Amino acid sequence: MSTICFYFQVHQPFRFRRYRFFDIGNEHYYYDDYSNESIFRKISEKCYLPANHLLLELINKYKGNFKVTFSISGIALDQMELYAPEVLASFKSLADTGHVEFLAETNAHSLVALKDENLFRKQVGEHVEKIKKYFNQTPVVFRNTELIYSDEIGAKVAEMGYGVMLTEGAKHILGWKSPNYLYRPYGCKKIKTLLRNYKLSDDVGYRFSAKWWNEWPLSR
Repeated sequence: MSTICFYFQVHQPFRFRRYRFFDIGNEHYYYDDYSNESIFRKISEKCYLPANHLLLELINKYKGNFKVTFSISGIALDQMELYAPEVLASFKSLADTGHVEFLAETNAHSLVALKDENLFRKQVGEHVEKIKKYFNQTPVVFRNTELIYSDEIGAKVAEMGYGVMLTEGAKHILGWKSPNYLYRPYGCKKIKTLLRNYKLSDDVGYRFSAKWWNEWPLSR
C-alpha cells in the first residue's frame, strides 16, 4: 500500500499601506494594519480554523495512522499571535497529538538562500526558535521558500544538520523519473530530497471538489 505524505504550507505576508508622495520624509510606518488584521481574520475563519478542526478529528479517529506536516512561515506565526491567537492554539492542539510535524524554513518566507548564506542561516535559526517556542519541536526536515532548490542549497541545508529537504518534482528536471521516490543531491550523502508530486497536489488543491473533472471524486 502506498503512503501519501500530506504537507500544508501556511503563509501570509504583512501588507503595506498606500504610501503617498507627501508621506516621504514625514511618515515612516509602512504597514496596513487594518488590511493585515481583517484579511488574516477572514482567512482564519474560513480556512485555518475549520481545516485544523477537521485534521484533529481525523488524527483522533484513526489513532495515529493519519499524520500531516506543516510548513508555517515565521511571519504567519507572528500574525497568528497578533490577530488570531485561537488559530495558534489550534496548531498547538495538533502538535500535542504527536502526529503532526513542523518543518523548518526561512523566517520571512524570503529568497535569501539565493543571495546571502549568513543571512539565510540566521533566518532559518529564527524560524526554528519559533517552532520550538510554539510547538515544542525541533525541525529535522527543511523546506525552502517556494521549494527553491539547487545542489548548492542542498549542501548548505545538509551542513545545517537537516536530513531531508522538500523540493519541487519538476517534470523538466526529473524527465522519466518519478517524484514519488527519495533522491540524494549530487555529491551529498547527508541529505535526501523529498519531491512534491505537483499533479497529485493540484488534484487535491484545485480539482478535488470540481464535479466537471473527469476523475471526480478523487479516490486514489
